[in-house]
Amino acid sequence: MESTRYYSDRQEKQVCKDLGARQQPSSGSGKFRKGDVLVEGCCLVECKTCEAPKESFSIKKSWIAKNKEECLTQRVSNGVIAFNFGPDQENYYVIDTKLMKFLLEKLQEED
Repeated sequence: MESTRYYSDRQEKQVCKDLGARQQPSSGSGKFRKGDVLVEGCCLVECKTCEAPKESFSIKKSWIAKNKEECLTQRVSNGVIAFNFGPDQENYYVIDTKLMKFLLEKLQEED
């Protein structure tokens, strides 16, 4: 079995590929570049994954609060939590009401 960091790094790289973003060095543990994935000028993504496939996944309120705080330091207005149910599983995203309303507005414009 690989380390937690191995699975986290794989997920972060996949999120970057999916969103056209860049991975933060050292998974955002540095002094200035916070979060795991930065979509330049748009949003900061905190990635959470499991080492083995699971049927459920709990989102912690503290992750959301930390992500919002880190958005301020990165000067981006949208925070996102990306999670999956294990290695090589699809990523899902947790967003706030403001971002959801914006997404709905854009989807309605396309129709």
